[in-house]
Amino acid sequence: MRTFDRQVTQVESSAEFTSLHPWMSVDRLAGARVVAHDAANILKTPASPILGEIREEGGSLIFLYHRASYAREYRFDEEGIKRRMSRPNFPAEQASALHRLRLINTRNRLTHALIQTVLAAQTAYLRSGQALALLPLTQAAIAARLRSESNLSVVADPGRISRLVRGLSIILPNGKVVRLNTLFPKPRQVHCQFVDHVIKVEKTWMAAGGLREPLSDKAIAEILGREYGVRLLRRTVANIRHDLAIPDCRSRSQRMNYLAATEGFSALVPLTPQTLRAVVPADPGVYEIRASLASPLGGEGQEWPGERVSTVSHSVVYIGSAGDLRKRLGDHLRGSSDNAVLYRHIADGAARVRFRLISDGWRLVERELYRVFCETFGAPPPCNRMSP
Repeated sequence: MRTFDRQVTQVESSAEFTSLHPWMSVDRLAGARVVAHDAANILKTPASPILGEIREEGGSLIFLYHRASYAREYRFDEEGIKRRMSRPNFPAEQASALHRLRLINTRNRLTHALIQTVLAAQTAYLRSGQALALLPLTQAAIAARLRSESNLSVVADPGRISRLVRGLSIILPNGKVVRLNTLFPKPRQVHCQFVDHVIKVEKTWMAAGGLREPLSDKAIAEILGREYGVRLLRRTVANIRHDLAIPDCRSRSQRMNYLAATEGFSALVPLTPQTLRAVVPADPGVYEIRASLASPLGGEGQEWPGERVSTVSHSVVYIGSAGDLRKRLGDHLRGSSDNAVLYRHIADGAARVRFRLISDGWRLVERELYRVFCETFGAPPPCNRMSP
């Protein structure tokens, strides 16, 4: 958006733009509104990836753009432009400026139509900010809706929408900033939210005495259908639970302490260069690395202080923390972290990682996570050579 805002400013300050004025007017998209700012502050504040904010007004949701350039629309005297361009001496610079103005129109019209469709489709989530209120709405579905419900002069295909929303964010009425592409979840993503919610509530029910043991996958599926109208097979619940790195009911009854300690971690993702670039931020936090379950972790008969372990009942091989998660995990992946045992688990390409961002005191959080792990499983992760 910074680049887009700068390009709008540049083209409007050019001599070619001025020369096109007799055949063009500068306006705002129909129905679009812009946040009122002090003019002096606008010049001092750079554009940001935040497109605008949603507010409630008169019982309805409205969207306010943060910059006038995001709602800009140029209206042309097409006949006059056509006659002008038919002349042999029509300047190439004016043709280039005209092309850029039409591209700005295309982007802004598609963005505005998309935002209005989202306001109608995800009203419950936008009002509450609650993940469970988010409805499945794929980019293919919203593209079909735009083509059928709007009078867009632009082709609204899923690929164009995907490129348009990449990197953009909006502000909800509660002040929360969300990425625009999170408003287009696939059904599987929505189902993950529901399964995760029920398992989190499970701990509350057990603490209150309303539940004696963790819920089975079948019980979770029944609750989702009865309470939320989400119909899932037991096998689907098991697959989602696996994707979320949540143990089965039997394991949860034994590992509830460690499960509680890792609440708020990301989902498990492959430990690959592509994932590090796309998913893992260069921010401080704690992380957990898991390896393949094909063989006992640490090897048959590995000795730990005070006991002998022949098998390990989990796939966690390492717990760590770093001031830059992306860099540290990259070191592990390349084998340059001076931990040969860990690298052997990672080298086969089957390792996965999950993490939690911690702004301050991530080493203390790692130490506590390590302690709880040892208490839950009776031994440290196989690749942690010393306590943090």
